[in-house]
Amino acid sequence: MLPPVAAVHDIVAAITPADDLEATHRRETLRWLERTDDVFRRIKPATPPRHLVSYVVPITPEGDILLVDHVKAELWLPPGGHVDPDEHPADTARREAREELGVEVEVRPAFLTATVTGGIGAGHTDVSIWYLVPGDRGWSVPEHDEFRAARWWTPPEIAAAGEVFDPHFRRFLRKLSSTTGKIQTQSET
Repeated sequence: MLPPVAAVHDIVAAITPADDLEATHRRETLRWLERTDDVFRRIKPATPPRHLVSYVVPITPEGDILLVDHVKAELWLPPGGHVDPDEHPADTARREAREELGVEVEVRPAFLTATVTGGIGAGHTDVSIWYLVPGDRGWSVPEHDEFRAARWWTPPEIAAAGEVFDPHFRRFLRKLSSTTGKIQTQSET
């Protein structure tokens, strides 16, 4: 088994950037990984000030995506959370799906972002690996103290919504649509 930083380096290096910003995030993240031996949040909310997050992005064959209204971020986000010390980011994604959605899932890394956080506890950088998960609208999402609500968003609803999502969510959708031919909506072309 690879040491945690080496495993994260391999995941990040394998993600093909979809645009210049993802390429920048990937380059900066690889540099960060080469200079640190600790990528985990040790003290909430921001020690160290840059640390790993795994997002779980459940998506149905029709392109509906499950998002949660996150209390601290004050945005609609994919479910997910901080990677625990010595935990593999894919294991984090599976754990978060179990804890927040009550489901066992297979995950595939698809997108990378490095974001200075907003909302409550703002100001640190979350390096987030976005994992795609086959979703099922039949899932009933248990209540959770980290979010106010959870719901499935259809592509037209996403297109009609304002700036209520993670700041990189629409870029993620463009990347997804360029690889699958789905999700793209008129307002995003």
